Amino acid sequence: MTLPLHFSPEVSDARTLGLPIVALESTIITHGMPWPQNVETAREVEQVIRDGGAVPATIAVLAGRLHIGLTDAELETLGQAKDVAKLSRADLAVCIASGGTGATTVAATMIAAHLAGIRVFATGGIGGVHRGADSSFDISADLHELAKTPVTVVGAGAKAILDLPKTLEVLETLGVPVIAYGQKGFPAFWSRSSGLPAPLSMNDPAEIAKAMQLRSEMGLEGGQFVANPIPEKDEIPSAVINPVIEAALAAAAEDGIAAKAVTPYLLDRIYHETDGASLVANIALVKNNARLAARIAGEMSAS
Repeated sequence: MTLPLHFSPEVSDARTLGLPIVALESTIITHGMPWPQNVETAREVEQVIRDGGAVPATIAVLAGRLHIGLTDAELETLGQAKDVAKLSRADLAVCIASGGTGATTVAATMIAAHLAGIRVFATGGIGGVHRGADSSFDISADLHELAKTPVTVVGAGAKAILDLPKTLEVLETLGVPVIAYGQKGFPAFWSRSSGLPAPLSMNDPAEIAKAMQLRSEMGLEGGQFVANPIPEKDEIPSAVINPVIEAALAAAAEDGIAAKAVTPYLLDRIYHETDGASLVANIALVKNNARLAARIAGEMSAS
């Protein structure tokens, strides 16, 4: 059985020419913001990657086909689609087999990127251990995917709504390199600092690329996570955002929100409580991550 991979013309040309490619997830389009802002932002992020000398490959499942890169028309269609599935490792194959349409999370994007031979992926932030996981067992599949799939993921830390200390503990247990870029502390998505030290720190995209290559040569499974702090001018300091997060978490518990619905619910509450500032910061950090990912991909391509 041949996998139903469908490469956009731009990505297909990049593969032929050996150009650096950066994968992008699609849940930010379908579950992260409304139309038309979602499509406009996706186009802007793709352009940041092009400006950085790489080729963007936004990944999604459309009518049972796993798309590696979307045309402008496909991006527009996805941005306006209703009831789009949110896909992770557990349901990616089911969506394809049933001819469905779905947007890829970090885990599913990593799987698809690896199948397509793409080694670098830019996202906003990874999932992790949810607060209260000692009773709910709510832990994102992203963490195990990082331990299994050889893709370098660039994000602004784990989402600040999570239990960050436990998320770092699980990543350490799974043997995932967590590398803060340009600082010693672990960033917290909207904020440059979580107050936690990063396990590792690097300042050079070439060294980050080399570290991934060495993992492959040493036979070490999995990828690496590059925690790239949001630019200082765009951040929402922890002292400002943390009370908003706590209030959103309390509301989620009161409303009985669970499983995959938790993150979209919390992000929506935080968006409204910050009068949209959280979304502005989110867009800024995604672009910043895309910029760094393009540099890392370029170094990998040149090696």
